[in-house]
Amino acid sequence: MSEVVTRATQDQVAIVTVDSPPVNALSAAVRRGILENVNAAVADPAVQAIVLVCAGRTFIAGADITEFGKPPQPPALNDVIAALENSPKPTIAAIHGTALGGGLEVALGCHFRVAVKEAKLGLPEVKLGLLPGAGGTQRLPRAVGPELAVQMIVGGSPIGAAEALKHGLVEEIVENLVAGAVAFAKKVLAEKRPLRRLRDDDSKLVAAKADRSIFTNAVAAMTKKARGLEAPFACADAIGAAIDLPFEEGLKKEREGFMKLVVSDQSKAQRYAFFAEREAAKVDGVPDGTKPRAVSLVAIIGAGTMGGGIAMSFANAGIPVTLIETGEEQLKRGLGIMQKNWEATAARGGLPPDAPAKRMALITGLVGLENVKDADLIIEAVFETMAVKKEVFTAIDAHAKPGAVLASNTSYLSIDEIAATTKRPQDVLGMHFFSPANVMKLCEIVRGAKTAPDALLTAVSIAKKIAKVPVVVGVCDGFVGNRMLAARSKQSEKLLFEGALPQQVDAVVTKFGMPMGPFAMGDLAGLDIGWRSRKDRGIKSEIADALCEAGRFGQKTGKGYYKYEQGSRAPMPDPEVETLINDTLAKLGLKRRDITDEEILERMVYPMINEGARILEEKIAARPSDIDVVWLYGYGWPIYRGGPMHYADSVGLKHIAERLSAYAKATNDPSLEPAPLLARLAAEGKTFASLTQSTKAAA
Repeated sequence: MSEVVTRATQDQVAIVTVDSPPVNALSAAVRRGILENVNAAVADPAVQAIVLVCAGRTFIAGADITEFGKPPQPPALNDVIAALENSPKPTIAAIHGTALGGGLEVALGCHFRVAVKEAKLGLPEVKLGLLPGAGGTQRLPRAVGPELAVQMIVGGSPIGAAEALKHGLVEEIVENLVAGAVAFAKKVLAEKRPLRRLRDDDSKLVAAKADRSIFTNAVAAMTKKARGLEAPFACADAIGAAIDLPFEEGLKKEREGFMKLVVSDQSKAQRYAFFAEREAAKVDGVPDGTKPRAVSLVAIIGAGTMGGGIAMSFANAGIPVTLIETGEEQLKRGLGIMQKNWEATAARGGLPPDAPAKRMALITGLVGLENVKDADLIIEAVFETMAVKKEVFTAIDAHAKPGAVLASNTSYLSIDEIAATTKRPQDVLGMHFFSPANVMKLCEIVRGAKTAPDALLTAVSIAKKIAKVPVVVGVCDGFVGNRMLAARSKQSEKLLFEGALPQQVDAVVTKFGMPMGPFAMGDLAGLDIGWRSRKDRGIKSEIADALCEAGRFGQKTGKGYYKYEQGSRAPMPDPEVETLINDTLAKLGLKRRDITDEEILERMVYPMINEGARILEEKIAARPSDIDVVWLYGYGWPIYRGGPMHYADSVGLKHIAERLSAYAKATNDPSLEPAPLLARLAAEGKTFASLTQSTKAAA
């Protein structure tokens, strides 16, 4: 018998317990253990009912995805589920923690399900570019009806125990997991309840069989945001098969869909992103046993868009905040915007009605930098110039208590230079949030030359607590994300001087899967910001300057690279911009040429990959996957392409290096020549992923 699954008998009820930390994933050993123990319990005349339960913090939280792509080991998950479903004795799944993916599919194979009130149940495979492959798309619609099944499978979001009870996914909510499940099993036996095999119960499909729009409307609502993704539509097809086909045929259709997705580039990219996010949380160069400092109060300096968004993130997580401004007026405005944002979310049903007041109560607005004195973590979110940052940090240093972590939300500036203005550089680091900070998931944690390991871990752990994805990066201009973005911006600007139009460049970038092209993004941010910065540095950019001189600052003036109708954010190509570009090129003696979409895509993406290679060489990022996490969570890189470095590996580094060399010569731009690391890997026929693999092998 398996060591990870054990069996005990209590009052004629066999309790089959899975104990495979950390999340009881369905490895071959777990599958084998469940199957052996269920079969043994069925064969044991002393056993009248079977309860399946898990030790540790959770029920089975899903498949063991490290087994994907490897030769399958028996028993198959479907065989395990069939044993539970075909048992002549009642089978009951006792759920705590999370029953996700294959875990919920196992529970659906049982005749009954009970759960503790904190349990969550879901089929989130779509988030890995997959569909449930062990009957989930066939049994869940029969358990809860097709509408909720579409939300859970196509949307991938789990539901709580109370909702599961309401929709018939669980029969009972129990206080004590094992005792409650055993008591339920005895009740089933005493009442001689018929065993409910979901495969045989079509009662909840009747309405959708009669009126298919019940199903198609639910699918349309859930796939609205699925642009470019294959898995949500494959999930919908499989659920449709549950409505249209007998169970066995539906199961066959589901299996075909799963096998197609599991080998697809999209699913490989999405599974890679899943592991990349977890890798990013591992911080190199921190001594074993280092603990983060305690944070019970956070001070945020600056109540503007950025500071307000950061304050909201902390309040959302229940962490008290002191929000500090230089004047009452700015403070009042900032607090008002936060209140309005929360109230708007509550009005849409995204928050309970009492949440805005509760969250506002966690934020204390004060004027004056001396009010940082009690904070354990202080985050500065003021204007992005070194002079202002230094002034603020000098004041923080004078007032902050010893051991407080001092963080700057800078997007570009040197943390080392900022830290040098204080007497405690070991406490200083960067926490670069992305706008809007209460929505965007990324937080670049910038490690200065003198940042103490425990200060660094404090920033990483607090970022996780406020539901951000932390990535530790080094000090350089723009860190990881903005440094790579600058390489793209340079090319997008050059393309206009060579003959492309903003709408052509943006169309290529959005077709690739980015939420917005560089020119629409410029209009959203405001073109006057870059214009002012260029004037300060004595730099010219003739086309962008000409737009600003014509009062075209972007969305806020209704005209930028595009025109915008009153009250609309939709960019519309403007013939005036084409005329302005043509006139500027004529003045400079430049001729327009036809530029293919393929060239635009390569010049938008390959220079970023090249910059990523330099970032790795300089050890600004610890691993290629960290760069990918930055782009996935900070810049809207399409998850089904896995991030720039993963995408580079899938295209082939040799091809990318050759194309960069060709563009460097064609456009007379030596910065496009392949970085030494990229050139070396390309010559050796290797990938960026091989860098991490060799590091792991050495360890």
